[in-house]
Amino acid sequence: MALKRIFVRDFVLVEQLEQDLENGFTVLTGETGAGKSILVDALQFALGNRADTTSIRTGAARAEVAVEFDCPDNLHVWLNENGFDLTDTLLLRRSVDAQGKSRAWINGSAAPASQLREVAEHLVDIHGQHAWQSLTRPASVRALLDAYAGVDLMPLNAVWRTWRETQSALNAARGARDTLELERERLTWQIGEVDKLSPGENEWDELNATHTRLSNAQSLIDAAQTSLGHLENDAGGATTELAHAARALHGHVHLDPEFQSILEILESTLAQTEDAVHSLHFYLRKTEPDPSALAALDARMALWMGLARRYKRTPKELPLLWATWKADLGRLNAASDIDALEVAESRAAHAFQQEALAVSRGRQRAAPKLAKAITQAMQGLGMQGGRFEVLLEKNASPSASGLEDAVFLVAGHAGTPLRPVGKVASGGELSRIALAIAVTTSRLGTAQTLIFDEVDSGVGGAVAEAVGRLMKQLGHDRQVLAVTHLPQVAACADHHLLVIKHSTRSATSSRVIAVAGEERVAEVARMLGGERLSGTTLAHAKELLGPAR
Repeated sequence: MALKRIFVRDFVLVEQLEQDLENGFTVLTGETGAGKSILVDALQFALGNRADTTSIRTGAARAEVAVEFDCPDNLHVWLNENGFDLTDTLLLRRSVDAQGKSRAWINGSAAPASQLREVAEHLVDIHGQHAWQSLTRPASVRALLDAYAGVDLMPLNAVWRTWRETQSALNAARGARDTLELERERLTWQIGEVDKLSPGENEWDELNATHTRLSNAQSLIDAAQTSLGHLENDAGGATTELAHAARALHGHVHLDPEFQSILEILESTLAQTEDAVHSLHFYLRKTEPDPSALAALDARMALWMGLARRYKRTPKELPLLWATWKADLGRLNAASDIDALEVAESRAAHAFQQEALAVSRGRQRAAPKLAKAITQAMQGLGMQGGRFEVLLEKNASPSASGLEDAVFLVAGHAGTPLRPVGKVASGGELSRIALAIAVTTSRLGTAQTLIFDEVDSGVGGAVAEAVGRLMKQLGHDRQVLAVTHLPQVAACADHHLLVIKHSTRSATSSRVIAVAGEERVAEVARMLGGERLSGTTLAHAKELLGPAR
């Protein structure tokens, strides 16, 4: 089972519809203008096709479509990676309101339309009534052949982009050689100027601190000596007095325990004071006025400030500016290294050529096999003796898709020359060729639901019966839905859905009903002979349906 159920509300002509779908081959039929393609359009809407306000039924606030599929195994990893619930059923829902705002959900979680389209690739393969038109477009033909061949173009696209990027870099370097050289000379000169200074990242702050200390050296010495004089001198000083105070208490601690804590404070203070005295002596031994060091420091700071003014920066910004220039010069040297760029371009070209040749070999192996399969399908569609060929034409220049394009050639009957598909005169032949291609390529896909939307246009009689049998055969392995106006195709279906249009003065609506038995006979008879059912058309319908009705 693939597509299990579709729910539609206020979509185009449908007010509300809920339809279960079965395995096998199902047809949708109805009068002209009844909206036979309504389910296909609604399904495509739910699978991420363009959404706008024209999808909303007249008078409604929004259109909504929900579709339920059996979840294929190959989607489990994708659902897990994208954060959606994993269940046996895959539920897709989408709506669009009167302001044109579209919303979508996958298994109840919000999702963008792009993710609906990703999922759709694994679920449904739709062939429209104008499918033959794509057969005239080189890109579509090539894509169809590549899909048949199992060719993955992603590696080829990647090496193509790399090649184009290296070509652009090389061409830009060649075109801007003189400009790049001038810029390189400018950067080299500026870097050389700052190299004389070689500014450290935190050096400016350190210079300022050192300059402050050296320029106030005598004042600092005087302060240290004065402090030291108060702490120790011939008359005693603070350290001597603290020692006396501690000794005075020490001999009386045993008489009053409260003295113990006071004594500990005095002893701690005395120890710290002695440390301070030691540090001041050390400071005075190593510190003395140094005019020459101060002069050298003034000179270096002047160089910092001069360069900062020249390049309109603060002194603290010089290290970053210097590093930026060196990085720019490195990139400029790399960009202007034509020899290296030529090597890179040559390697990229070789990588593309190797990947493109592998793709070409895959296409060359697949082309005759695809031609043979489509030729066989044509024989059962009233084109006995017809031939189909896939011609590979080498491109004038390589592209992201490789070295060649594919062209579909067809001869509708024995003895007629092969011509490009687009030059086949008969619309009926075009439809049959498109159908033969659709059937052939559909057998290769992974989608379990195949939809044919009036692809049988322009055929009839025995060919129509062959089309019906072909779709019924496909229905043995896949779920097949076909919108058709041909009674011969409808008669081959396992299930039959009838689209009915109802009009009033104020509105027109469509609904879908499943028909079987006499109702199905009547519908096939209508398709054979129009609205007036006669005994002949009814008998013919019963004959077409046989046991199927």
